[in-house]
Amino acid sequence: MSSTAQDPVSPVPASYRLGPLRESARPLSPGLRPAYGRCMASAAPSNSLKDEIAANVRLAGPLAIANVLQMLVHAIDVMFVAQLGQDALAAATLGISYYWLVNYGLVGVVSAVSPFVAAELGRRDNAVREVRRSIRMALWLAVAGGTLGMGLAMLGGPFYQLTGQDPQIAPQAAAFLALISLSMIPTQLTTALRIFVSVMGRPIFATFITGLAIVVNALANYALVFGNLGAPELGLLGSALASVATSIVTLFAYVVAIATNRRMRRFHLFGRWWRPEWQRLREMLRIGTPIGLTLMAEAGLFAGAAFLMGRIGAAELAAHSIALQICSFTFQVAYGVSQAATIRVGYFYGARDHQGIARAGRAALIMALTFMSVSAVALFAFPAPFLAIYIDSANPANAHLMAIGTQYLYVAAAFQIFDGTQAVSAGLLRGLQDTQVPMVIAIGGYWLIGFAAAVGLGFGSPLGGLGVWVGLAAGLVVVASALLFRWTRRARYSLLPALARA
Repeated sequence: MSSTAQDPVSPVPASYRLGPLRESARPLSPGLRPAYGRCMASAAPSNSLKDEIAANVRLAGPLAIANVLQMLVHAIDVMFVAQLGQDALAAATLGISYYWLVNYGLVGVVSAVSPFVAAELGRRDNAVREVRRSIRMALWLAVAGGTLGMGLAMLGGPFYQLTGQDPQIAPQAAAFLALISLSMIPTQLTTALRIFVSVMGRPIFATFITGLAIVVNALANYALVFGNLGAPELGLLGSALASVATSIVTLFAYVVAIATNRRMRRFHLFGRWWRPEWQRLREMLRIGTPIGLTLMAEAGLFAGAAFLMGRIGAAELAAHSIALQICSFTFQVAYGVSQAATIRVGYFYGARDHQGIARAGRAALIMALTFMSVSAVALFAFPAPFLAIYIDSANPANAHLMAIGTQYLYVAAAFQIFDGTQAVSAGLLRGLQDTQVPMVIAIGGYWLIGFAAAVGLGFGSPLGGLGVWVGLAAGLVVVASALLFRWTRRARYSLLPALARA
Protein backbone atom coordinates (compact mmCIF):
# COMPACT_ATOMS: atom_id res chain seq x y z
CA MET A 1 0.00 0.00 0.00
CA SER A 2 1.30 3.43 -0.87
CA SER A 3 1.92 5.76 2.01
CA THR A 4 0.66 9.31 2.12
CA ALA A 5 3.16 12.15 1.87
CA GLN A 6 3.94 13.75 5.19
CA ASP A 7 5.59 16.99 6.10
CA PRO A 8 9.02 16.74 7.80
CA VAL A 9 7.78 17.77 11.24
CA SER A 10 4.30 16.42 11.80
CA PRO A 11 3.75 12.65 11.90
CA VAL A 12 0.37 13.01 10.17
CA PRO A 13 -0.37 14.01 6.58
CA ALA A 14 0.04 17.71 5.99
CA SER A 15 -3.44 17.93 4.50
CA TYR A 16 -4.88 17.29 7.95
CA ARG A 17 -3.51 20.58 9.17
CA LEU A 18 -3.33 22.72 6.03
CA GLY A 19 -6.72 22.01 4.53
CA PRO A 20 -9.65 24.43 4.90
CA LEU A 21 -11.14 24.52 8.37
CA ARG A 22 -14.75 23.62 7.80
CA GLU A 23 -15.55 23.21 11.50
CA SER A 24 -15.04 25.75 14.23
CA ALA A 25 -11.96 25.07 16.31
CA ARG A 26 -13.02 25.13 19.93
CA PRO A 27 -10.11 25.04 22.37
CA LEU A 28 -10.22 22.53 25.17
CA SER A 29 -11.56 23.94 28.37
CA PRO A 30 -9.21 24.15 31.35
CA GLY A 31 -10.99 21.19 32.89
CA LEU A 32 -10.65 18.93 29.87
CA ARG A 33 -6.88 18.89 29.43
CA PRO A 34 -6.26 17.55 32.94
CA ALA A 35 -8.97 14.96 32.39
CA TYR A 36 -6.97 13.01 29.89
CA GLY A 37 -3.75 14.42 31.19
CA ARG A 38 -4.07 12.34 34.33
CA CYS A 39 -4.07 9.15 32.28
CA MET A 40 -1.88 10.40 29.48
CA ALA A 41 0.53 12.20 31.74
CA SER A 42 2.50 15.17 30.57
CA ALA A 43 4.98 14.69 27.78
CA ALA A 44 7.56 16.62 29.76
CA PRO A 45 10.95 14.91 30.02
CA SER A 46 10.82 15.18 33.84
CA ASN A 47 8.31 12.30 34.04
CA SER A 48 9.81 9.24 35.68
CA LEU A 49 9.39 5.57 34.82
CA LYS A 50 7.45 5.18 38.06
CA ASP A 51 4.99 7.87 36.94
CA GLU A 52 4.64 6.17 33.57
CA ILE A 53 3.95 2.78 35.14
CA ALA A 54 1.31 4.38 37.36
CA ALA A 55 -0.33 5.99 34.32
CA ASN A 56 -0.25 2.63 32.51
CA VAL A 57 -1.86 0.88 35.46
CA ARG A 58 -4.69 3.44 35.56
CA LEU A 59 -5.33 2.91 31.87
CA ALA A 60 -4.55 -0.79 31.40
CA GLY A 61 -6.20 -2.03 34.60
CA PRO A 62 -9.81 -1.22 33.64
CA LEU A 63 -9.20 -2.35 30.06
CA ALA A 64 -7.81 -5.71 31.20
CA ILE A 65 -10.76 -6.23 33.54
CA ALA A 66 -13.15 -5.34 30.70
CA ASN A 67 -11.41 -7.87 28.45
CA VAL A 68 -11.82 -10.61 31.04
CA LEU A 69 -15.46 -9.66 31.57
CA GLN A 70 -16.00 -9.83 27.81
CA MET A 71 -14.86 -13.45 27.93
CA LEU A 72 -17.49 -14.07 30.58
CA VAL A 73 -20.14 -12.60 28.28
CA HIS A 74 -19.33 -15.30 25.73
CA ALA A 75 -19.01 -17.97 28.43
CA ILE A 76 -22.64 -17.31 29.35
CA ASP A 77 -23.69 -18.19 25.80
CA VAL A 78 -21.86 -21.51 26.08
CA MET A 79 -23.44 -22.27 29.45
CA PHE A 80 -26.97 -21.85 28.14
CA VAL A 81 -26.46 -23.52 24.76
CA ALA A 82 -24.74 -26.51 26.40
CA GLN A 83 -28.05 -27.29 28.11
CA LEU A 84 -29.66 -27.78 24.69
CA GLY A 85 -27.46 -30.77 23.93
CA GLN A 86 -24.30 -31.77 22.12
CA ASP A 87 -25.57 -30.93 18.61
CA ALA A 88 -26.65 -27.43 19.58
CA LEU A 89 -23.31 -26.78 21.31
CA ALA A 90 -21.40 -28.03 18.27
CA ALA A 91 -23.46 -25.79 15.95
CA ALA A 92 -22.92 -22.78 18.20
CA THR A 93 -19.19 -23.49 18.34
CA LEU A 94 -18.95 -23.57 14.55
CA GLY A 95 -21.00 -20.39 14.24
CA ILE A 96 -19.08 -18.47 16.89
CA SER A 97 -15.70 -19.55 15.52
CA TYR A 98 -16.55 -18.21 12.04
CA TYR A 99 -18.16 -15.07 13.48
CA TRP A 100 -15.23 -14.11 15.69
CA LEU A 101 -12.61 -14.77 13.06
CA VAL A 102 -14.34 -12.27 10.74
CA ASN A 103 -15.30 -9.87 13.51
CA TYR A 104 -11.79 -9.89 15.00
CA GLY A 105 -10.29 -8.74 11.72
CA LEU A 106 -12.85 -5.98 11.27
CA VAL A 107 -12.31 -4.76 14.84
CA GLY A 108 -8.61 -4.47 14.02
CA VAL A 109 -9.37 -2.08 11.17
CA VAL A 110 -11.52 0.15 13.37
CA SER A 111 -8.91 0.08 16.13
CA ALA A 112 -6.59 2.15 13.91
CA VAL A 113 -8.37 5.15 15.41
CA SER A 114 -6.62 4.53 18.75
CA PRO A 115 -3.12 5.72 17.75
CA PHE A 116 -4.67 8.48 15.63
CA VAL A 117 -6.65 10.04 18.48
CA ALA A 118 -3.84 9.55 21.00
CA ALA A 119 -1.42 11.31 18.66
CA GLU A 120 -3.86 14.18 18.13
CA LEU A 121 -4.19 14.70 21.87
CA GLY A 122 -0.44 14.67 22.26
CA ARG A 123 0.14 16.96 19.30
CA ARG A 124 -1.92 19.99 20.28
CA ASP A 125 -4.01 21.53 23.03
CA ASN A 126 -6.80 22.27 20.56
CA ALA A 127 -7.61 18.69 19.54
CA VAL A 128 -11.41 18.77 19.66
CA ARG A 129 -11.94 19.06 15.94
CA GLU A 130 -9.24 16.52 15.00
CA VAL A 131 -10.46 13.92 17.50
CA ARG A 132 -14.06 14.36 16.36
CA ARG A 133 -13.08 13.87 12.72
CA SER A 134 -11.07 10.73 13.47
CA ILE A 135 -13.85 9.16 15.53
CA ARG A 136 -16.34 10.06 12.81
CA MET A 137 -14.30 8.19 10.21
CA ALA A 138 -13.90 5.27 12.63
CA LEU A 139 -17.68 5.11 12.90
CA TRP A 140 -17.92 5.10 9.12
CA LEU A 141 -15.45 2.23 9.02
CA ALA A 142 -17.46 0.44 11.69
CA VAL A 143 -20.67 0.58 9.65
CA ALA A 144 -18.90 -0.43 6.43
CA GLY A 145 -16.99 -3.23 8.15
CA GLY A 146 -20.05 -4.53 9.96
CA THR A 147 -21.98 -4.61 6.69
CA LEU A 148 -19.13 -6.51 5.04
CA GLY A 149 -19.07 -8.92 7.96
CA MET A 150 -22.77 -9.62 7.60
CA GLY A 151 -22.21 -10.39 3.95
CA LEU A 152 -19.37 -12.77 4.75
CA ALA A 153 -21.61 -14.49 7.31
CA MET A 154 -23.95 -15.45 4.49
CA LEU A 155 -21.11 -17.60 3.14
CA GLY A 156 -21.02 -19.64 6.35
CA GLY A 157 -23.21 -22.45 4.99
CA PRO A 158 -21.06 -23.11 1.90
CA PHE A 159 -17.93 -22.85 4.05
CA TYR A 160 -19.17 -25.52 6.45
CA GLN A 161 -19.98 -27.81 3.50
CA LEU A 162 -16.59 -27.16 1.93
CA THR A 163 -14.76 -28.06 5.14
CA GLY A 164 -16.74 -31.29 5.52
CA GLN A 165 -18.71 -30.46 8.66
CA ASP A 166 -21.43 -32.80 9.91
CA PRO A 167 -24.47 -32.38 7.59
CA GLN A 168 -26.75 -32.53 10.63
CA ILE A 169 -24.86 -29.73 12.36
CA ALA A 170 -23.90 -27.42 9.48
CA PRO A 171 -27.43 -26.07 8.72
CA GLN A 172 -27.95 -25.19 12.39
CA ALA A 173 -24.56 -23.47 12.49
CA ALA A 174 -25.35 -21.50 9.32
CA ALA A 175 -28.69 -20.31 10.74
CA PHE A 176 -27.05 -19.37 14.03
CA LEU A 177 -24.30 -17.47 12.19
CA ALA A 178 -26.75 -15.59 9.97
CA LEU A 179 -28.67 -14.32 13.01
CA ILE A 180 -25.72 -13.46 15.24
CA SER A 181 -24.11 -11.55 12.36
CA LEU A 182 -26.73 -8.83 12.95
CA SER A 183 -24.60 -7.82 15.94
CA MET A 184 -21.57 -6.98 13.78
CA ILE A 185 -22.42 -3.33 13.10
CA PRO A 186 -23.23 -2.55 16.77
CA THR A 187 -20.06 -4.38 17.83
CA GLN A 188 -17.89 -2.40 15.42
CA LEU A 189 -19.46 0.91 16.50
CA THR A 190 -18.91 -0.04 20.13
CA THR A 191 -15.22 -0.66 19.41
CA ALA A 192 -14.77 2.91 18.16
CA LEU A 193 -16.58 4.42 21.16
CA ARG A 194 -14.72 2.21 23.62
CA ILE A 195 -11.44 3.44 22.17
CA PHE A 196 -12.61 7.04 22.53
CA VAL A 197 -13.51 6.75 26.21
CA SER A 198 -10.23 4.92 26.87
CA VAL A 199 -8.07 7.50 25.13
CA MET A 200 -9.94 10.23 26.96
CA GLY A 201 -8.84 8.71 30.27
CA ARG A 202 -12.13 7.00 31.16
CA PRO A 203 -11.38 3.28 30.63
CA ILE A 204 -13.45 2.48 33.72
CA PHE A 205 -16.51 3.10 31.54
CA ALA A 206 -15.50 0.06 29.48
CA THR A 207 -15.34 -2.03 32.65
CA PHE A 208 -18.77 -1.02 33.92
CA ILE A 209 -20.45 -1.30 30.53
CA THR A 210 -19.00 -4.78 29.94
CA GLY A 211 -20.30 -5.74 33.38
CA LEU A 212 -23.73 -4.51 32.26
CA ALA A 213 -23.39 -6.65 29.12
CA ILE A 214 -22.94 -9.76 31.28
CA VAL A 215 -26.24 -9.09 33.05
CA VAL A 216 -28.10 -8.31 29.83
CA ASN A 217 -26.73 -11.37 28.05
CA ALA A 218 -27.61 -13.69 30.93
CA LEU A 219 -31.18 -12.37 31.14
CA ALA A 220 -31.64 -12.48 27.37
CA ASN A 221 -30.36 -16.05 27.14
CA TYR A 222 -32.54 -17.09 30.07
CA ALA A 223 -35.57 -15.59 28.39
CA LEU A 224 -35.04 -16.49 24.74
CA VAL A 225 -33.35 -19.89 24.89
CA PHE A 226 -35.89 -21.53 27.22
CA GLY A 227 -38.91 -19.25 26.82
CA ASN A 228 -38.81 -17.62 30.26
CA LEU A 229 -40.07 -14.18 31.33
CA GLY A 230 -42.88 -14.35 28.78
CA ALA A 231 -40.50 -14.66 25.79
CA PRO A 232 -40.82 -17.31 23.08
CA GLU A 233 -38.71 -20.46 23.37
CA LEU A 234 -36.23 -20.15 20.50
CA GLY A 235 -33.49 -22.58 21.56
CA LEU A 236 -30.19 -22.13 19.75
CA LEU A 237 -31.44 -19.14 17.76
CA GLY A 238 -32.51 -17.54 21.03
CA SER A 239 -28.89 -17.45 22.14
CA ALA A 240 -27.89 -15.74 18.89
CA LEU A 241 -30.68 -13.22 19.34
CA ALA A 242 -29.54 -12.62 22.92
CA SER A 243 -26.09 -11.72 21.59
CA VAL A 244 -27.62 -9.26 19.14
CA ALA A 245 -29.67 -7.63 21.90
CA THR A 246 -26.61 -7.42 24.15
CA SER A 247 -24.56 -5.72 21.43
CA ILE A 248 -27.28 -3.10 20.90
CA VAL A 249 -27.64 -2.39 24.62
CA THR A 250 -23.84 -2.12 24.95
CA LEU A 251 -23.66 0.39 22.09
CA PHE A 252 -26.48 2.44 23.60
CA ALA A 253 -24.71 2.42 26.98
CA TYR A 254 -21.56 3.92 25.43
CA VAL A 255 -23.59 6.61 23.67
CA VAL A 256 -25.30 7.53 26.94
CA ALA A 257 -22.01 7.50 28.87
CA ILE A 258 -20.37 9.86 26.37
CA ALA A 259 -23.40 12.15 26.16
CA THR A 260 -23.69 12.49 29.93
CA ASN A 261 -20.01 12.96 30.72
CA ARG A 262 -19.15 16.66 30.98
CA ARG A 263 -15.72 16.35 29.44
CA MET A 264 -16.43 13.90 26.64
CA ARG A 265 -19.67 15.39 25.37
CA ARG A 266 -17.80 18.57 24.47
CA PHE A 267 -16.27 16.72 21.55
CA HIS A 268 -19.71 16.47 19.89
CA LEU A 269 -18.76 13.13 18.36
CA PHE A 270 -22.01 12.68 16.46
CA GLY A 271 -22.19 16.18 15.04
CA ARG A 272 -22.02 16.46 11.25
CA TRP A 273 -21.66 12.69 11.03
CA TRP A 274 -22.32 12.81 7.27
CA ARG A 275 -19.19 14.86 6.46
CA PRO A 276 -16.39 12.78 4.91
CA GLU A 277 -12.69 13.13 5.67
CA TRP A 278 -11.34 11.10 2.78
CA GLN A 279 -7.64 11.62 3.48
CA ARG A 280 -8.09 10.64 7.11
CA LEU A 281 -10.19 7.64 6.12
CA ARG A 282 -7.51 6.44 3.70
CA GLU A 283 -4.82 6.77 6.36
CA MET A 284 -6.91 4.84 8.88
CA LEU A 285 -7.43 2.09 6.32
CA ARG A 286 -3.70 2.06 5.58
CA ILE A 287 -2.92 1.56 9.25
CA GLY A 288 -5.96 -0.48 10.24
CA THR A 289 -6.07 -3.10 7.49
CA PRO A 290 -2.71 -4.63 8.52
CA ILE A 291 -3.91 -4.62 12.16
CA GLY A 292 -6.99 -6.57 11.17
CA LEU A 293 -4.97 -9.08 9.15
CA THR A 294 -2.50 -9.45 12.04
CA LEU A 295 -5.29 -10.24 14.49
CA MET A 296 -6.83 -12.70 12.04
CA ALA A 297 -3.48 -14.41 11.56
CA GLU A 298 -3.12 -14.91 15.31
CA ALA A 299 -6.73 -15.97 15.88
CA GLY A 300 -6.60 -18.21 12.81
CA LEU A 301 -3.54 -20.01 14.15
CA PHE A 302 -5.33 -21.15 17.29
CA ALA A 303 -8.55 -21.88 15.39
CA GLY A 304 -6.54 -23.98 12.94
CA ALA A 305 -4.92 -25.81 15.85
CA ALA A 306 -8.38 -26.90 16.98
CA PHE A 307 -9.00 -28.52 13.57
CA LEU A 308 -5.66 -30.33 13.89
CA MET A 309 -6.58 -31.54 17.36
CA GLY A 310 -9.92 -32.80 16.10
CA ARG A 311 -8.09 -35.03 13.63
CA ILE A 312 -5.82 -36.40 16.37
CA GLY A 313 -8.54 -37.34 18.85
CA ALA A 314 -11.53 -36.21 20.90
CA ALA A 315 -9.59 -36.16 24.19
CA GLU A 316 -6.84 -34.05 22.63
CA LEU A 317 -9.41 -31.58 21.26
CA ALA A 318 -11.16 -31.31 24.62
CA ALA A 319 -7.88 -30.80 26.49
CA HIS A 320 -6.79 -28.24 23.89
CA SER A 321 -10.02 -26.25 24.29
CA ILE A 322 -9.73 -26.20 28.07
CA ALA A 323 -6.04 -25.29 28.17
CA LEU A 324 -6.61 -22.57 25.59
CA GLN A 325 -9.48 -21.16 27.64
CA ILE A 326 -7.21 -20.94 30.70
CA CYS A 327 -4.46 -19.23 28.70
CA SER A 328 -6.96 -16.80 27.23
CA PHE A 329 -7.69 -15.33 30.65
CA THR A 330 -4.04 -14.56 31.30
CA PHE A 331 -3.65 -13.18 27.77
CA GLN A 332 -6.49 -10.70 28.33
CA VAL A 333 -4.38 -8.91 30.95
CA ALA A 334 -1.44 -8.63 28.55
CA TYR A 335 -3.80 -7.47 25.82
CA GLY A 336 -5.16 -4.76 28.12
CA VAL A 337 -1.59 -3.56 28.65
CA SER A 338 -1.12 -3.66 24.88
CA GLN A 339 -4.19 -1.49 24.32
CA ALA A 340 -2.91 1.00 26.89
CA ALA A 341 0.55 0.91 25.31
CA THR A 342 -0.87 1.94 21.94
CA ILE A 343 -2.55 4.94 23.54
CA ARG A 344 0.44 5.96 25.65
CA VAL A 345 2.97 5.67 22.82
CA GLY A 346 0.54 7.34 20.43
CA TYR A 347 0.26 10.30 22.76
CA PHE A 348 4.04 10.80 22.95
CA TYR A 349 4.28 10.15 19.20
CA GLY A 350 1.96 13.08 18.61
CA ALA A 351 3.99 15.19 21.06
CA ARG A 352 7.18 14.15 19.20
CA ASP A 353 8.76 13.13 22.51
CA HIS A 354 11.28 10.33 21.98
CA GLN A 355 11.99 9.97 25.70
CA GLY A 356 8.28 9.65 26.42
CA ILE A 357 7.93 6.96 23.76
CA ALA A 358 10.82 4.98 25.23
CA ARG A 359 9.49 5.39 28.76
CA ALA A 360 6.00 4.25 27.75
CA GLY A 361 7.50 1.19 26.08
CA ARG A 362 9.58 0.23 29.10
CA ALA A 363 6.62 0.64 31.44
CA ALA A 364 4.32 -1.50 29.29
CA LEU A 365 6.88 -4.28 28.87
CA ILE A 366 7.68 -4.32 32.60
CA MET A 367 3.99 -4.60 33.47
CA ALA A 368 3.22 -7.34 30.96
CA LEU A 369 6.32 -9.42 31.62
CA THR A 370 5.84 -9.21 35.38
CA PHE A 371 2.27 -10.47 35.18
CA MET A 372 3.00 -13.13 32.58
CA SER A 373 5.97 -14.39 34.61
CA VAL A 374 3.70 -14.86 37.62
CA SER A 375 1.09 -16.63 35.48
CA ALA A 376 3.79 -18.88 33.98
CA VAL A 377 4.91 -19.98 37.45
CA ALA A 378 1.29 -20.57 38.49
CA LEU A 379 0.46 -22.67 35.42
CA PHE A 380 3.63 -24.73 35.76
CA ALA A 381 3.34 -25.30 39.50
CA PHE A 382 -0.43 -25.80 39.80
CA PRO A 383 -1.85 -27.15 36.53
CA ALA A 384 -4.31 -29.50 38.23
CA PRO A 385 -6.32 -26.84 40.10
CA PHE A 386 -6.73 -24.83 36.89
CA LEU A 387 -7.90 -27.87 34.96
CA ALA A 388 -10.23 -28.85 37.80
CA ILE A 389 -12.27 -25.72 37.10
CA TYR A 390 -13.43 -27.42 33.89
CA ILE A 391 -12.82 -31.13 34.56
CA ASP A 392 -14.03 -33.37 37.38
CA SER A 393 -10.56 -34.49 38.43
CA ALA A 394 -12.00 -36.91 41.01
CA ASN A 395 -13.58 -39.00 38.27
CA PRO A 396 -11.14 -41.76 37.16
CA ALA A 397 -12.59 -41.59 33.67
CA ASN A 398 -11.01 -38.13 33.29
CA ALA A 399 -7.51 -39.21 34.24
CA HIS A 400 -6.31 -39.29 30.63
CA LEU A 401 -7.87 -35.90 29.90
CA MET A 402 -6.18 -34.43 32.99
CA ALA A 403 -2.82 -35.86 31.92
CA ILE A 404 -3.05 -34.40 28.42
CA GLY A 405 -4.27 -31.05 29.74
CA THR A 406 -1.37 -30.91 32.18
CA GLN A 407 1.12 -31.38 29.33
CA TYR A 408 -0.49 -28.55 27.38
CA LEU A 409 -0.41 -26.22 30.38
CA TYR A 410 3.30 -26.91 30.83
CA VAL A 411 3.85 -25.70 27.27
CA ALA A 412 1.53 -22.75 27.94
CA ALA A 413 3.60 -21.83 30.99
CA ALA A 414 6.71 -21.84 28.81
CA PHE A 415 5.26 -19.44 26.25
CA GLN A 416 3.45 -17.05 28.63
CA ILE A 417 6.27 -14.50 28.57
CA PHE A 418 6.50 -14.66 24.77
CA ASP A 419 2.73 -14.30 24.43
CA GLY A 420 2.79 -11.16 26.57
CA THR A 421 5.80 -9.82 24.70
CA GLN A 422 4.24 -10.21 21.26
CA ALA A 423 0.97 -8.61 22.39
CA VAL A 424 2.63 -5.57 23.98
CA SER A 425 5.27 -5.13 21.27
CA ALA A 426 2.54 -5.09 18.63
CA GLY A 427 0.67 -2.48 20.67
CA LEU A 428 3.77 -0.33 21.02
CA LEU A 429 4.42 -0.41 17.28
CA ARG A 430 0.79 0.49 16.58
CA GLY A 431 1.30 3.56 18.74
CA LEU A 432 4.01 4.53 16.24
CA GLN A 433 1.49 3.83 13.44
CA ASP A 434 3.75 0.99 12.27
CA THR A 435 1.49 -1.88 11.20
CA GLN A 436 2.51 -3.22 7.80
CA VAL A 437 5.81 -4.88 8.75
CA PRO A 438 4.32 -6.29 11.98
CA MET A 439 1.58 -7.82 9.82
CA VAL A 440 4.19 -9.58 7.68
CA ILE A 441 5.97 -10.76 10.83
CA ALA A 442 2.72 -12.13 12.27
CA ILE A 443 1.64 -13.97 9.13
CA GLY A 444 5.10 -15.41 8.57
CA GLY A 445 5.74 -16.31 12.19
CA TYR A 446 2.33 -17.75 13.00
CA TRP A 447 1.71 -19.65 9.77
CA LEU A 448 4.98 -20.34 7.98
CA ILE A 449 6.64 -21.35 11.25
CA GLY A 450 4.02 -21.91 13.95
CA PHE A 451 1.34 -23.75 12.00
CA ALA A 452 3.85 -25.63 9.86
CA ALA A 453 5.63 -26.80 13.03
CA ALA A 454 2.29 -27.77 14.58
CA VAL A 455 1.41 -29.92 11.56
CA GLY A 456 4.86 -31.47 11.36
CA LEU A 457 5.18 -32.27 15.06
CA GLY A 458 1.52 -33.19 15.49
CA PHE A 459 1.37 -35.70 12.63
CA GLY A 460 4.98 -36.44 11.78
CA SER A 461 6.22 -37.28 15.26
CA PRO A 462 5.02 -39.30 18.25
CA LEU A 463 4.22 -36.09 20.13
CA GLY A 464 0.69 -35.84 18.70
CA GLY A 465 -1.30 -33.09 20.40
CA LEU A 466 1.69 -32.01 22.45
CA GLY A 467 3.52 -31.42 19.18
CA VAL A 468 0.74 -29.10 18.04
CA TRP A 469 1.23 -27.03 21.19
CA VAL A 470 4.98 -26.96 20.71
CA GLY A 471 4.28 -25.59 17.22
CA LEU A 472 2.05 -22.87 18.66
CA ALA A 473 4.80 -21.96 21.10
CA ALA A 474 7.35 -21.79 18.27
CA GLY A 475 5.17 -19.33 16.39
CA LEU A 476 4.75 -17.12 19.45
CA VAL A 477 8.49 -17.15 20.18
CA VAL A 478 9.37 -16.09 16.63
CA VAL A 479 6.75 -13.32 16.42
CA ALA A 480 7.53 -11.99 19.91
CA SER A 481 11.27 -11.88 19.20
CA ALA A 482 10.85 -10.17 15.82
CA LEU A 483 8.37 -7.54 17.09
CA LEU A 484 10.46 -6.75 20.15
CA PHE A 485 13.56 -6.43 17.95
CA ARG A 486 11.74 -3.99 15.68
CA TRP A 487 10.59 -1.95 18.67
CA THR A 488 14.09 -1.70 20.10
CA ARG A 489 15.37 -0.64 16.63
CA ARG A 490 12.59 1.90 16.08
CA ALA A 491 15.01 4.77 15.48
CA ARG A 492 17.06 2.77 12.98
CA TYR A 493 13.90 1.90 11.05
CA SER A 494 12.80 5.59 11.02
CA LEU A 495 9.65 4.90 13.01
CA LEU A 496 10.05 7.91 15.31
CA PRO A 497 8.60 11.36 14.59
CA ALA A 498 10.84 14.38 14.12
CA LEU A 499 11.81 15.87 17.45
CA ALA A 500 9.72 18.73 18.75
CA ARG A 501 11.19 22.15 18.14
CA ALA A 502 12.56 23.85 21.24
